[in-house]
Amino acid sequence: MSRRIVRLAVAGISLGLVVMILAVAIVTGFQREVESKVNGFAAHLQIVNYDSNQSYQTIPIEKDQPFLQDLKTMSGVAHVQQFATKPGIIKAGDEIQGVILKGVSTDFDWSFFEKSKVEGEVISLDSARSDQVWISKQISDLLKLKLGDKFRMYFLNEAERVPRIRQFTVGGIFKSGLEEFDRMFVLVDLRHVQSLNNWTEDQVSGYEVFVDNLDEVEDIGSEVRTLVLESLDVDAPMLRVVNVKEKYPYIFDWLNLLDMNVWIILLLMVVVAGFNMISGLLVIILERTRMIGILKSMGAANVNIRKIFLYLSAFLVGKGLLWGNLIGVVVCLLQYYFKIIHLDPASYYVDTVPINLLATHLLLLNLGALLVTLLMLLGPSYLVGRISPEKTIRFD
Repeated sequence: MSRRIVRLAVAGISLGLVVMILAVAIVTGFQREVESKVNGFAAHLQIVNYDSNQSYQTIPIEKDQPFLQDLKTMSGVAHVQQFATKPGIIKAGDEIQGVILKGVSTDFDWSFFEKSKVEGEVISLDSARSDQVWISKQISDLLKLKLGDKFRMYFLNEAERVPRIRQFTVGGIFKSGLEEFDRMFVLVDLRHVQSLNNWTEDQVSGYEVFVDNLDEVEDIGSEVRTLVLESLDVDAPMLRVVNVKEKYPYIFDWLNLLDMNVWIILLLMVVVAGFNMISGLLVIILERTRMIGILKSMGAANVNIRKIFLYLSAFLVGKGLLWGNLIGVVVCLLQYYFKIIHLDPASYYVDTVPINLLATHLLLLNLGALLVTLLMLLGPSYLVGRISPEKTIRFD
């Protein structure tokens, strides 16, 4: 009877660890995927004119800034690129859509959009001004635009009553899964935005800064802010550094709430595993009552007998953790490489369940589960001290 109960306890520990591994891997993977997509559109930091508001009709700054060289070589900074934005309206047939033109230049990092590319080629920005643009699959389906199609855009400036009209060609289509950003941004040659805003070729909306580690974005942002302020001339326009978490707080606050869900899952699974082992240990102690009585009659101390059962429990917990690791890691690897479980991008921002499996997560989960479970077993192990040798030796 005890063998079946112990096996159930070990299976409960294994199942609990599998759930914990999957919870941590999926939630951290989901957070990483969404963060990378937001950063692909907005970068980790933006350096813009201090007077620019939250709209995309920005006040320009000079392209040549005294801090640029030091910024590009700063520790923790991965890439720096210029950008410019301009709100406009796309009209294709009877359909219209308000969008933001994001002007990019030769220093633009296309890696994110290359990964999100549905079809098309990178816009050539080296020679003459290109009329090609990249639009999202969402805009493409909404306006019935295909690769190579031409369409018109309309723009308004504050001092002009008649809208400006530009014709563009669809040079690429991307799909990131973030609907809010997909239906908003259109990538275009930066020189178009400069012309539409009546800017010179030496003026841009600002600079985007990508960092190596998002967790350090606040610290690096403070260093960048200090560098920018120290480099500015007395009569130069003031600049400010915008953190992506400050620009889109609702997204990152929502992602942070997922951490609470993970902690609740971990707590519940550890408690369930602990109670499973408590029941198993109690059954083992009751079944070995005669052995305990004999050991006590031979002079064995209660603490030494307790150690025997705790060592046995640690072995069983370790066995359960071993199977839990094996099953959990295999399931994570299957999902990571074969994308077995799919999701609706409109609801979850990703088309498959993301996996972020790290050795540090596995180590901490195993150590935490083992430590908490053994601590929970200390109380039931004191039952050994209540067993009387005189009565238990005759116990059958």
